[in-house]
Amino acid sequence: MAFNKRSKIRSILEKKPIGDQVTLMGWVRTKRSNKNITFIALNDGSIIQNYQIVADPNVIDEKTLRRITTGASIKVTGKVVASQGAGQDSELVAESLEVLGEADPEKYPLQPKKHSLEFLREIAHLRMRTNTFGAVFRVRHALSFAIHQYFHEKGFYYIHTPIITASDAEGAGETFKVTTLDPKNPPLTPEGEIDYKEDFFERETNLTVSGQLEGELAAMALSEVYTFGPTFRAENSNTTRHLAEFWMIEPEMAFYDAEDNQDLAEDFLKYIIKYALENSPKDLAFLDKRASDENAKKPANERSEMGLLERLKFIIDNEFERITYTEAIEILKKSKPNKKKKFKYLIEEWGADLQSEHERFLVEKHFKKPVIITDYPKDIKAFYMKQNEDDKTVAAMDILFPGIGEIVGGSQREDNMEKLTCRMGQLDISEEELFWYLDTRRFGSVPHSGFGLGFERMVQFVTGMGNIRDVIAFPRTPGSAEF
Repeated sequence: MAFNKRSKIRSILEKKPIGDQVTLMGWVRTKRSNKNITFIALNDGSIIQNYQIVADPNVIDEKTLRRITTGASIKVTGKVVASQGAGQDSELVAESLEVLGEADPEKYPLQPKKHSLEFLREIAHLRMRTNTFGAVFRVRHALSFAIHQYFHEKGFYYIHTPIITASDAEGAGETFKVTTLDPKNPPLTPEGEIDYKEDFFERETNLTVSGQLEGELAAMALSEVYTFGPTFRAENSNTTRHLAEFWMIEPEMAFYDAEDNQDLAEDFLKYIIKYALENSPKDLAFLDKRASDENAKKPANERSEMGLLERLKFIIDNEFERITYTEAIEILKKSKPNKKKKFKYLIEEWGADLQSEHERFLVEKHFKKPVIITDYPKDIKAFYMKQNEDDKTVAAMDILFPGIGEIVGGSQREDNMEKLTCRMGQLDISEEELFWYLDTRRFGSVPHSGFGLGFERMVQFVTGMGNIRDVIAFPRTPGSAEF
């Protein structure tokens, strides 16, 4: 039988083809024997549930059965019958069985017992075979699909922006350099500087920190576009919320003001969460129980008041609270944690950059719902944001979620050429380097807006995983670039 004629376990569980002969292939989770009958729990990754294979030693020879161990891959053909055991509707009675790949039980690290997430990060090349990570990556797929579907339904166009760029959209300077020059003996200019004219691109380049600036160029022709690709930050940050390589969704929309931007972001977030709830119910039910078990181990003051599924439904069912940065500062200044000096970063005056602890207080304690904060001080935001008439604030917005803080950041973009170049001058950003960006303001400038969603933070929120390293297959962090 050709390999592509196999059935998937998900299909068998959904269709329940009692009496049909089918071929399954997958990896052995467990094997046990009872009264000379061998029971094999098989998983092929199509669904979180295992499927039971019943093997009679009078049909399947003992030598083959001995080769079947946890982690081995097998091909089995047999008849689907109604199950006699509890917890399953059907099972497969094996008529033929082939071991495709053995797994030495003395060396295979994923034996059927509980493993810590820290240990599983060390074997990231195998961890997707566990229930937890299988569930996480199926949900990640569902969210990816939902993102593309949402924007397609809205009439947006998907744009691929460059991974290698000569610009730093955020002005953060935390970039990974891209070069073909010999680091031990680079060519030098007469002034003793590295001569990038000798480099591959004949100039300094780096891995992108954002596709936004290029996305704006596309929006100035196609009206509504989005990017969904990898971005890179060379931050030496070992936290549960940061990665050096992560994926970003960045829509850019011509003829959208700040309010339109907020409306789209809220609708978008609700759509993709609803899609995951409707299309990944078994995986999310498993992750909900897992999150509940983890929550119970925490100190009482750190426990979440809502379960995972409850939290996801809460986002869908509630209008997001919208407040200005100025209002947020007043609330935080008067809050108990601030007055009692419980915040690590005390809020003393207008202009402070909000930290995760402040964001979570607003969402989880004060409003008890998602919050959109608008109109931040221009001094703590990027050069491209629309300057408000007060000359102190910009038309920026951050969306805050429970348990995670900021999940979306965006703004109306500055479409006024004079104001934009003035701001660039204040921040010492070269007009010459960004001539192409400024051309969109020279030729047919329009009001436009956009935002960015860090995909891994979204996956982290939807799956309830505590560490962002556990929602990307092969995390890139300081000191870690394995696999």
